[in-house]
Amino acid sequence: MTFSEDAVVKVSNANIFQDNSTVLSGIDFEIEKGEFVYLVGRTGSGKSSLLKTLYADLPLRLGNIRVAGYNIRGIKPNEVPFLRRKIGIIFQDFELFYDRSVADNMFFVMKATGWRDKAKMKNRLAEVLMRVGLGAVSSKMPHQLSGGEQQRVVIARALINEPQILFADEPTGNLDPDVSEGIMNLFFEINNSGTAVLMATHNHNFIKKFPHRVLKCENGKILDSSKQKFELSEIS
Repeated sequence: MTFSEDAVVKVSNANIFQDNSTVLSGIDFEIEKGEFVYLVGRTGSGKSSLLKTLYADLPLRLGNIRVAGYNIRGIKPNEVPFLRRKIGIIFQDFELFYDRSVADNMFFVMKATGWRDKAKMKNRLAEVLMRVGLGAVSSKMPHQLSGGEQQRVVIARALINEPQILFADEPTGNLDPDVSEGIMNLFFEINNSGTAVLMATHNHNFIKKFPHRVLKCENGKILDSSKQKFELSEIS
């Protein structure tokens, strides 16, 4: 399979495992720099396992995947933090530390990805919080924020290292519809500035309202809307 030089994700004949079960097999796709792609499929179809494999939280046992220049198969534990500096990860359930402030949540990630200069860390903190519309929350605790604000903090955290791609797993799944649309608009703003996005979602309305390429996990394979047609009604 021939891959574009501009692809930030390159997947070739890969098998994705959850525990000892194969959930996706023989999959091939790529995501270009600056591209926005939806990832859909029924619960248990392999969406989360695929995302976790792409950011090296699950091992790749068969096939080849390159993400932001890193070969995921056989990636060494000491290489994973360097991979994570080039990508951003956004979870449905936020995964914030609720016993520490927004700033301390952000500083934790900065330190884990190699930041050391405190002045630069504070400046970057202010920049990313402003970018997501939360310029005045750094001293607040997560429980003092609404769900939408917490998700914006998570997005800000993912932007710290100016990632080439954001991997988002159901980022609006726990939010009200109005709040969700604001979060989606934020993703599109980030994408328009050049960051690629791969977003797992069950929200058909967003896909209809904001059409982009769709990857669908189905029967252990990946269907790609750029190569084959399938109806939105078939997306669960």
